[in-house]
Amino acid sequence: MPVECLPVPELPEPAALDDPRLDAEGYVVEPDSWDPALGEAIARAQGLVLEDDHWFVIEFMREYQAEHRVTPDARHAMRHLEQRHPGRGRARLFELFPYGYVAQACRVAGMKRPRAWSTG
Repeated sequence: MPVECLPVPELPEPAALDDPRLDAEGYVVEPDSWDPALGEAIARAQGLVLEDDHWFVIEFMREYQAEHRVTPDARHAMRHLEQRHPGRGRARLFELFPYGYVAQACRVAGMKRPRAWSTG
């Protein structure tokens, strides 16, 4: 019996949010200008409803960025999620941000667009 796959909606265009704090790709220009209300607006524009686990990741990313002045690599966020979801950090991250860490989590958390990337 063939498996029916549901179509995955496309990620909305970043320009859908008209906010001077965002660049043309929907990433913040300056991470310090981010606030939770902007994170909520970006999430809504991407079809996300932020729940406790989303904020668990977002707060980790914000703290990491403030301490190290760089966007945390996806593997660090996965490791952080392991605290709540042992053995499922990677899977849980992509359940929370189905379009990917860079495309969704980094935008929602107010990170600059990463130049080079490892997804863990």
